[in-house]
Amino acid sequence: MANKISVSLPGFLVGGFSQSHPRLLKMFLGLMLLPGCSLLQQPSDLAVPAETRARPDTPKPSVSRQPAPSQLVPAQPTAKPTPTAPVTLPQTGQASWYGAAHQGKQTASGTQFDQADLTAAHPSLPFGSKIKVTNLANGKSVEVVITDRGPSSGDRIIDLSQAAAKALEMIDSGTANVRLERP
Repeated sequence: MANKISVSLPGFLVGGFSQSHPRLLKMFLGLMLLPGCSLLQQPSDLAVPAETRARPDTPKPSVSRQPAPSQLVPAQPTAKPTPTAPVTLPQTGQASWYGAAHQGKQTASGTQFDQADLTAAHPSLPFGSKIKVTNLANGKSVEVVITDRGPSSGDRIIDLSQAAAKALEMIDSGTANVRLERP
């Protein structure tokens, strides 16, 4: 009777081939696994960069690829939408002020806060609105530009920059009863 030799591919790779040619086995397995590794991360799984494309009007390429670093620009700040509730002026109520803790931070309108500017935060007046603020206790008034949303305290109607609060002489008290009106 003849000897029947049965050789399977896995058996050959693990047994006979791996003993005689270990480097070739490692290369073979590496080449077999390499294409599978590239399929693990599809373009849709990639993290979206914090930048936007520099030229959105350029046609999209037919092949999906990452943009070159020279094509990326930092994302521009976007202003928060103005609430739809209309404000009737004149408006009276409590004002407060904010300064050093917010210095240099981005406001809701996208501008950088400067405590030395005559600016204010209001919950619904449009950004860029010029408003006359009068301290009802001493009659002092100042014209401010709305650049931010606030105040965060529910009983107040406006947050003023430190410069505006100084003009109204309310730095020490922190708050004041004020009237808001168009200049």
